[in-house]
Amino acid sequence: MSQRTLNTLFKPKSVAIIGASNREKRAGNVVMRNLLAGGFSGPIMPVTPKYEAVLGVLAYPNIEALPLIPDLAIICTAAIKVPAIVEKLAQFGCKVAIINASGMSQQTTEDGIDLLTQSKSNAKCYGMRLLGPNSLGMMLPNLGLNASLAHTSALPGKIAFVSQSAAICTTVLDWANNKGIGFSSFISLGDATDIDFDELLDYLGRDSRTSAIMLYIDSINEKRHFLSAARAASRNKPILVIKSGRSLEGTTAAKLHTGGLMGNDAVYEAAFRRAGMLRVNDLIELFAAVETLAHSSPLLGERLAIVTNGGGPAVLALDQLMLGGGKSAELDADSLHALNQFLPSTWSGQNPIDIGGDADAERYTKSVEIMMSSGVADAILVLHSPSALGDSVEIADSLSAMIAQHPNRNRVNVLTNWSGEDAAYQARKQFNKAGIPTYRTPEGAVGAFMHMVEYRRNQKLLQEVPQSIPDNIPTDAVAAREALVKAKQRGKRILETHESQAILSAYGLKTIDTYVANDPQSAANIAQQIGYPVALKIQSPDIQHKSDVHGVMLNLNSEEEVSQAAEAITARVLSSHPDAQIEGLLVQKMALTAGAQEIRVAVINDPVFGPAILLGEGGSEWDPSADAVVALPPLNMTLARYMVIQALKTKKLKDRHLPLGLDMNALCVMLTQISHLIIDCPEIASLDLNPVLCAGENITLLDVNIQLHDEPVDNASRLAISPYPKELEQLATLKNGQRVMLRPILPEDEPKHLAFDNSLSDEDRYKRYFGVRSKMTHEEMAVLTQIDYAREMAFIATAKDNDGDDITLGAIRASIDPDNTEAEFAMAVRSDHQGQGLGRLLLEKLIAYYKDNDTELLTGFTMFENRSMANLAKRLGFSVTFDMEEHLIKMDMRLKD
Repeated sequence: MSQRTLNTLFKPKSVAIIGASNREKRAGNVVMRNLLAGGFSGPIMPVTPKYEAVLGVLAYPNIEALPLIPDLAIICTAAIKVPAIVEKLAQFGCKVAIINASGMSQQTTEDGIDLLTQSKSNAKCYGMRLLGPNSLGMMLPNLGLNASLAHTSALPGKIAFVSQSAAICTTVLDWANNKGIGFSSFISLGDATDIDFDELLDYLGRDSRTSAIMLYIDSINEKRHFLSAARAASRNKPILVIKSGRSLEGTTAAKLHTGGLMGNDAVYEAAFRRAGMLRVNDLIELFAAVETLAHSSPLLGERLAIVTNGGGPAVLALDQLMLGGGKSAELDADSLHALNQFLPSTWSGQNPIDIGGDADAERYTKSVEIMMSSGVADAILVLHSPSALGDSVEIADSLSAMIAQHPNRNRVNVLTNWSGEDAAYQARKQFNKAGIPTYRTPEGAVGAFMHMVEYRRNQKLLQEVPQSIPDNIPTDAVAAREALVKAKQRGKRILETHESQAILSAYGLKTIDTYVANDPQSAANIAQQIGYPVALKIQSPDIQHKSDVHGVMLNLNSEEEVSQAAEAITARVLSSHPDAQIEGLLVQKMALTAGAQEIRVAVINDPVFGPAILLGEGGSEWDPSADAVVALPPLNMTLARYMVIQALKTKKLKDRHLPLGLDMNALCVMLTQISHLIIDCPEIASLDLNPVLCAGENITLLDVNIQLHDEPVDNASRLAISPYPKELEQLATLKNGQRVMLRPILPEDEPKHLAFDNSLSDEDRYKRYFGVRSKMTHEEMAVLTQIDYAREMAFIATAKDNDGDDITLGAIRASIDPDNTEAEFAMAVRSDHQGQGLGRLLLEKLIAYYKDNDTELLTGFTMFENRSMANLAKRLGFSVTFDMEEHLIKMDMRLKD
């Protein structure tokens, strides 16, 4: 339903303005003026009982008097009138309405229901969708539609902009018009109570008129839908995000602005990165990135060459590049020879290529042309400082003409920075007109280039094949859940090290043996038994960080030291926390810390995105935004590795290069296992492992604090990203007695899936791909194996070969439309395993899955030559029809009555 009504939002053929007015400064007047000025070709129908005509257009006294059902209605009335208008429009058959009014959730109807809830309910009854309230409206420049309260129109272009803030909309619009940058759509979401980011991302991700998407976000409502849609759209086109609320104060202001939940900014950052989106920090960065997106081809590599007429700006640019983790292009013998032929002997002889302060249009153009042809650079930044010796506009014109004609213009990106104001302004305008990105400063240009690099890196990360966790590491959800249930039965809500050993060891996570003593004497007795040296810690549910209250004593070497320490700790804690409940003392054998490094790992429960995993240095003072890197579960070994690299790169984790320090593989295994633990055990609200002792391959959790939820948690909606659905694994037997495992596909399956695809006979490949098909690339395989379980499903059948390795025998997959109406499937079985009932098993599993998913229709196509597929579908209850024109067999099954 929704994506079809969004089609109406993006392609309306007629518009009604409810509350149209002839009085200036009224919303109904501004919207009317904008619609008439935009050149929209469909009927524009003002609705008002006050005037016979509005701005010269015949008006209608009420909605019922309209001569046709409007595709789109803009409601420009006071908030109190909106619920009744929404109900009338919906009954009349209108599909989408934009609400300008604000403050609707603060005002109520006579029945005590707030105006917003009443409006949503009235719209939903008749299947009408709402944009807003508090929306500035929308613009579709390609259709000449300006259905907004904006002070100016947007130019047509290929960037979509969606914003929760009306003020940001008008700022971006002003800047873009000045730069000559256009938009495919320009949408003010307002409070996003119905149409939200997720549905718009789904639509814009598929929209051929949109090549890049920009979002301004205050807060997210639907985490899973948002991330799912963003991950799908970012595979096809760059998505840039600017998010308000980076500070706590800013977050509070953003909450007041849109009424959304306050989430942790570091967790938002992790979510954006996981979805392959690019976050920018402010409007200046956003504008620079838009400039690049509007005028650039995708980067084929990361090497940047700099051509300049002044040393200073080039050094600034190079510094910015290297500090940002970029790559400087290196000149080879051929390019050096070509440049030497015509540059003065004083030129720099390396990158940056300083062609001299007296460089004219010819010298600039020839240098850039050589670099575009050389193959040593993937992008070229051309810098120009004002000079009396070279006309800046003439240079810009000459460069633009050469770039437009160059055969590598789509392979090598050219960026420009003409410094200065008056002399440079005209040149920058020329570059804009020629579609070449141009920036006011060298740093701004490099920053924009690094956004392109970051986007390319994000996309490559999304396609990496994760390595599997070693087989000898346990993942025993049943044991962990049993231990948690027992703890809850004992009334426990906080579990410390000694109480969480069973839970953690079920996932191969090693804690240090911990014993509980009731008094100083029993502490000394335990120490005697386990051997010195020992650590002694206070045990109290009221104290989370023991060292903060001096509740820890280390390296105790005798009975006397232990009993004295026990008395001293208890006295200290009671004097500073007289109300604390002291349950006893914990005695631990001292871990061998020589040559090892301490770190901290935690899991927090973010109000927006749910569980998030944190990694940083040890210590009790910890601000997740400043001191840790954050990742969302589920993690695999590749994502865990990326998390560790990021922590080292940002110095949130320092490798102290100790003899037994950080071991990358061991760290990744631990993080991945913590992710499994959090996914499998919804009872866990938070987890703090502080410190964790890393001694090469041996990782020991020295101090553990697990907090449990008070109430049962809805596991289906808890995680922001759908985890691997282990419950769908199923063992089955083929006709020949062979045992096979039917299960959802995993990213780790890529190499075996490639082998499976290559094992299909030419005839089977022809039937599967509806024609001759070359072998799959890594990028194509990544898309097939790294699926989002929230919006598609692929089941594979695996069996053991003679060497005991898993091989893939068959696969079936279906992707679903965003409205969960129709899933389209495709299937293939290894040529040497056909006729054993495997196709039937796979298709039955898919049917059962989509029935459980409440999908309405399962559909598929096959070629006339593939009669066996059509016969199988028929036997399982599909209706089978023949499309003579397309030469295809269509298979349909209604899954819901």
